[in-house]
Parts: sequence; structure tokens; C-alpha cells
Amino acid sequence: ARWWRGYSSAGAAEYLHRSIVPTMHYQKSLPRLPVPKLEDTIRRYLNAQKPLLNDDQFRKTEELAHHFQKGIGRELHEQLVAQDNQNKHTSYITGPWFDMYLKAREPVVLNFNAFMSFNPDPKSEYNDQLIRATNMTVSAVRFMKTFRAGYLEPEVFHLNPEKSDTQIFKKIIRFVPSSLSWFGAYMVNAYPLDMSQYFRLFNSTRLPKLNRDELYTDEKAKHLLVLRNGNFYVFDVIDRDGNMLKPSEIQAHLKYILTDNSPAPAFPLGYLSSENRDTWALLRKNLLDNGNEEALQKVDSAVFCLSLDDFPIKDFVHLSHTMLHGDGANRWYDKSFNLIITKDGTAGINFEHSWGDGVAVLRFQNEVFKDSTKAPAISPQSQPASVDSSRAVQKLDFKLNDALKAGITKAKQKFDASVEALSLNMIQFHEGGKDLLKQKKVSPDAVAQLAFQMAFLRQYNQTVATYESCSTAAFKHGRTETIRPASMHTKKCSEAFVRELSKHSTEELQKLIVECSKYHGHLTKEAAMGQGFDRHLFGLRYLALSKDIALPDFYQDQAYARLNHNIISTSTLLSPAVQLGGFGPVVSDGFGVGYQVHNDWIGCNVSSYPTRNGKEFLQCIYKSLEDIFNVLKGKKMSS
Repeated sequence: ARWWRGYSSAGAAEYLHRSIVPTMHYQKSLPRLPVPKLEDTIRRYLNAQKPLLNDDQFRKTEELAHHFQKGIGRELHEQLVAQDNQNKHTSYITGPWFDMYLKAREPVVLNFNAFMSFNPDPKSEYNDQLIRATNMTVSAVRFMKTFRAGYLEPEVFHLNPEKSDTQIFKKIIRFVPSSLSWFGAYMVNAYPLDMSQYFRLFNSTRLPKLNRDELYTDEKAKHLLVLRNGNFYVFDVIDRDGNMLKPSEIQAHLKYILTDNSPAPAFPLGYLSSENRDTWALLRKNLLDNGNEEALQKVDSAVFCLSLDDFPIKDFVHLSHTMLHGDGANRWYDKSFNLIITKDGTAGINFEHSWGDGVAVLRFQNEVFKDSTKAPAISPQSQPASVDSSRAVQKLDFKLNDALKAGITKAKQKFDASVEALSLNMIQFHEGGKDLLKQKKVSPDAVAQLAFQMAFLRQYNQTVATYESCSTAAFKHGRTETIRPASMHTKKCSEAFVRELSKHSTEELQKLIVECSKYHGHLTKEAAMGQGFDRHLFGLRYLALSKDIALPDFYQDQAYARLNHNIISTSTLLSPAVQLGGFGPVVSDGFGVGYQVHNDWIGCNVSSYPTRNGKEFLQCIYKSLEDIFNVLKGKKMSS
């Protein structure tokens, strides 16, 4: 009988699937994130500094680094290792990293929140706003229930899937105790990934507090938060027995909200979640003191936030603006994620970054996309249930005094100004992609990163601090590590292409590209194995500050500050569910670069503020890609 528990009375599946290996089976035995050797960290740090500095600057930085390595750095490192050995249940970066995010006072929107938009449903009639909102909501609730029941397939990175991604392997490994299961997977070249972030996808929010925000989760709450036209609605999606509401009822409630003609609020509360965190913390206290505790509790504890926008998407740039920031009134940026669905059924996710990284959100998106397109709960022919939605759906009313109204008005002005200053641009390069690059034995990611270096050199005539994020989820409580794509190799290669093309034969240029590819592959592997330098140096600095030790000279070096002022910040994600992703620049004079190397094309999405020209940067990226592909194809280059 237990197999039938998965189906509610209406016959709609309550679960996405039932993994025979429990979701958290590997969690206990995941390897710990290593603390790199200090000498390795300093060597890697200096390698990353070299392309950014002239000889005199480099000598000074090198001296400071070696002095740090022999003195205070050594002491801090030993303390960090000792502390790490006493906290075997987690990783050395967990505490400092949460702190870094939660202590940041800048608004989360544009500065931290990122977006990923879904591909359209392959069946076009399913891209209707109500149908897609219903199907995606049902799939999201199924994901939540599957995860909480322990039925969600564990997240595993398979290097040899025909050996490890098989029923027979799963049947064996489920009987290996949790404390040993990781080793069993490792034997067949499979790497289970950390899933400790997943619980924060649901019923969670970031609460603004003075100096340091808090993450809040209430797994008992059963309601969904829906925003439309700046108005807030809630209704239960889980009944008292823990079963999901019938899809036809969810459809009825969403239809009720979509046809509600309440005017937009004069003072939309959503803007507050786009404020400076201290300003927002004080306003939130005012909200609570003004009789809004119950309403805010509903917002904070909701399963997730579904944002329904009343306009269709015009093009990819409009799509990016909508998913990255929207109009400010119809979002709650503090929720773990907002599932956004526009008038024409275009869907995307905007997620808050402190609680987790792209890998957890991507798994959620992949499952929701697959389930809502392959096993949709309702079809265009489905009729909503005849239920009294006016009783089931509650519209939240907020009591606002003059200070709150003034606060919302000011937040809106600041939000509008920030968004006004932001440019988003994109290109698609259709002259090649992963297939051709692999055939030429070069790394697709290395080529994309090389193109960014070449483009910046062409546009601004310099090499600057560049950041590429790399997941360290192969370790217990791993987060991310930084790959530093700007190297002496990329600098040399870029200068050859941009400044002295005619001096080099095609063979020489090919060789330079291969060198870059090898080195980038090496850096990527190091980062994924927890052997970068950024998190280690961050952890040592955090330790010094927490122990009230005077900040070592090493950290006061201008070159250290410059390396951490990431003018080119990049991130890539590839998935059948995701159309494109992006994020704002991390510094005011920077570029935020979201990119995807597909089999036969390359997509690139760039954000910037007025001090930089994103459109021109993309034109330079296009030219760089053209040059690189032509050289790899063996064409003769003339400058």
C-alpha cells in the first residue's frame, strides 16, 4: 500500500520521484573542505597578482606576501587549522561566508540577487500565464515534498555515468551505511555533492537586522505568497494532512488572483526589500510596531513567493531586466527565491544569495522544468475547481503610518535610480561552440574567459581583476571558490591578438590558446578541489579581525584591494531548463558577465553601470571569439 501514498485523492502525484537512495544518504560521509597549505596559497596569490602589476608594484606585493607567510600569516593559518579540526561537522568557510553576506549593508537587489530564466514550455499552448503558474507551483511543491520525504535523488556528479548512474549501483549503495557511502560512490568515480543548503529553498527569508541580517525558516507554514500588481495574497498549498492541494484548486485560486481588479497600492511594500539593509531593518521594526506582525509573518514563512507580472516579454534584454530586478513593487527580494511568471508565460527565478549558491537553485529549476513540462498537473483544457477562492485566498493589508509611507517613497526613488543606471546587453555568437572547441582539444570555458580578457584589453587597454565562481559542493558545507582567469598566459595571448596579430603565425597563435586552455583547466581543477587561494586568505583575514588582531600589512596592500575589486565578475551555468542567467556588476566600475557555451553557439549577458560601456565590451567579446575560432580553424590572420 505504501506505493500509493504518493497520490492524493485527485490522483495528482505528490512526489516528483522516489529515489531508492535516500536524499541525504551521502551527506554524513562527504569529505571536508581542505584548508590549503599557506605556501601554496601565497604562490597562487602571487601568480594571480602578476598580470595586474608592473615590476615595482609586484616586487612590493611579493615582499609583503613572503613576510606575511613567515610571520603573522603562519600564526593565523595554524589557528585556522586548529579551529577547523575542532569543527569537523562543517567547513572553515561556512561561518565567515554567511557573515560576509549577512553583514553586507547594500541592497540585495542588483548587488547580490541573481536570476535564471526558464526555457519556454516546448508545447506553446502551455505557456499561458495561468497554466504555467499552476503547473510550476505544483511542481515546486512536489519538489519540496519529495525533498522533505527523503525521496529526492541525491545530487551526484558522475564522471563515469554508465558505471555509477545505474539502478544496480543505487541498489547496492543504499545498503552501505551513511558514514561510508561517499567512499562507495568514489570507487566508481561518482562525486556526491553537499545538499545542506536545500532546506532553505522553502519557507525561508532573509530578515533585515541592524549590522547583520538573519536567515529565517518556518517549515510548518503551508501557504504560498503570491504578488500581483504590488498586492500581496496568500493561500494554503498544503492541507492539514500534509497533502498538496488539488492542482485544479491551485488553478482556481491563481485565476482568482489574476482576475482581481484591486488597484495597485499607493505605497507598495515590495520596495522596502530593495533598501539598504539597516534602513530596511529600522522600517521593519516600525512595521512590526504598527500592527503588521501577522501579515509580515505570512510573507516571511510562505513556502515561496510567486510573482505574477501583468506584461509580456519583448526581447532578451527586457527579459533580463524583468528577472534581475523587475519594477520593485511586485517582488519580495528577501525570500529565498521569487518564481516570476509574466503575462505571456515567460518564467524565471530571482534568488537571494546568502542562503545558498547556484547549484541548489539550478537543481530546483531543472526538476521543476522537467516535471512541469513532462508531467504537467493541468492542461489548457483543464477547468479550475469550483471552489470559493474569495474565502481561501487572503489579501494581506498593511497598516502604514507617515514614516512608513515616506520610507516606501524614498525606497522607490532609490530603486528607480539604481535601475535607471543599470545597462543590460547580450550577444549570441553562432560561429561555433563546445563541439568545435572539444574537437580542437581546448577547454570551452577557457576560450570564453580568454575572450573576456582579450575584449577588455581591446576596449580599455589593460588587464584587470577577474572573478569566476566555482562550486566546492563536492565537500561538506562547501560554498564556492574563485578561479582567477586573468593570468600571464591570457595576458600574453591577448596582447598577441590585440596588439601584434600580424607578427604571429597561425601555429603560434594556436599554441598560445592551448597554453591558456591548459592553465585555465589547471586553475579550475584546483578551485573545485578547494585549492584556490581566495577563500583561504578570506578566512585568515576574518580570523584576524575576529580576534582583534591588527590587520596585517599584507591585507593593507593596495594590490590586495585591487585584486578584490573584481571589475570582470563572471559565472556560467548550462542546463536544458535555463534560457539565460545574469547578475549585476559587483563593483560600480565593473561588468557582470553571465555566459553559456552551448554545443554550437555561445551566449553572453553583460550588466554594467554608466562608467563602463557594456555594448562595446560585448562587441569586443564577439570580435575576440571570431579571432580565436578563426585561428583554431587554421585561417590565416591579418590585423
